[in-house]
Amino acid sequence: MFEKFFQLKAHGTTKKTELLAGITTFLTMAYILAVNPSILSAAGMDQGALFTATAVASIVGTLAMALLARLPFAQAPGMGMNAFFAFTVVLGMGYSWQFALTAILIEGVLFFIMNVFNVREAIVNAIPNTLKHAISAGIGLFIAFIGMQNAGLVVKNDATMLQMGDITQGTALLAMIGLIITAVLLVRKVKGALLLGIIATAVVGIPMGITKFTGIVDVPPSPAPLFFKFDFSQIFTFDMLIVTFTFLFVDVFDTVGTLIGVCSKANMLDEKGQIPNVKKAFYADAIGTTSGAIFGTSAVTTYVESASGVSEGGRTGMTALVTAGCFALALFFAPLFLSIPGAATAPILILVGLMMLSPIKDIDLENYAESVPAFICIIAMPLMYSIAEGIALGLITYVFLNVISGKYKKVSIAMYVLAILFILNYIFIQ
Repeated sequence: MFEKFFQLKAHGTTKKTELLAGITTFLTMAYILAVNPSILSAAGMDQGALFTATAVASIVGTLAMALLARLPFAQAPGMGMNAFFAFTVVLGMGYSWQFALTAILIEGVLFFIMNVFNVREAIVNAIPNTLKHAISAGIGLFIAFIGMQNAGLVVKNDATMLQMGDITQGTALLAMIGLIITAVLLVRKVKGALLLGIIATAVVGIPMGITKFTGIVDVPPSPAPLFFKFDFSQIFTFDMLIVTFTFLFVDVFDTVGTLIGVCSKANMLDEKGQIPNVKKAFYADAIGTTSGAIFGTSAVTTYVESASGVSEGGRTGMTALVTAGCFALALFFAPLFLSIPGAATAPILILVGLMMLSPIKDIDLENYAESVPAFICIIAMPLMYSIAEGIALGLITYVFLNVISGKYKKVSIAMYVLAILFILNYIFIQ
């Protein structure tokens, strides 16, 4: 059944490989089950209900990706989107979390409309191959940076903004141990090296007092406090328009960037540099975002951590199906899954970051009209902590350099439109 539906042989993979890839993807992004409720609860939302909403939204979005697009990508409430939801819209602008959830619902509906008219697909196909390769590399650096932050390998410094953490103790030390263990497994070409690295690091963390088991099975918290809690009283206000557009803007380009980056890394782009089943992937994203709003969480997006599963050989929707199954299990085994510390998954993010740098080889570094925008795109993502900003700046630079150098004909109309929209966004919204 799996072979027929997902065409495993045609994609050069097996059920065992897809199973391992799906579990690996889940373990590298399971932190969202703890982090998302923590962030959104700052907006006054029930933390228990948030855990259930996070899991359910991840299940629905990832399941849609598996069965509709048949791609090996997982979805969950997006990091950055949840922070904007809680700290900007609610705490900063003074709106209720019900107002913010309504904006997320509207965004999900708009996604469907954009897909019907192929707007999102046109955006992806308009991005030149050079920037697609750069996006992959930029995401690699970005998730490696996230991994180093989660482990305490990189910490805040008031003078220099960042500095190295104390690697002689605590989570930073455990992450370094895990990095060495996992790297050795990769060097020795051990199958399932990333997953085994997570498990081994978590075990090492037990005597260090970092991995702490708080239980195994528990009943999922009720979603009732957040389920379908919308506020439609301000649906036609200018503020609702601005908040919805911002959610839409960031989510579109985070998802586009992730899909391009991971597909580029997995050599899944076709001969024209396009993503297979991209329209269906966007429908899956819209389904996940809409269901997330209904259950009470911020917008759902495709996760860069999907690259960890792809690196383990995941090539079809079966990988996503397994990941969705893991999220379903997590509803009932939350204490056990959440016992895996961030320091145990951080080494995986760092090494996957390395793996995602490979498309740089396909960038013509001697052609500065191509390489300069690519470099800006790559370096902006980790330093500005945003996939969307990296894409925006890289795209704007690409258009300007090619127009100024007389190569304006190679720039598509869609690219010109995107560049103008990005510039207007910086002038009037950010």
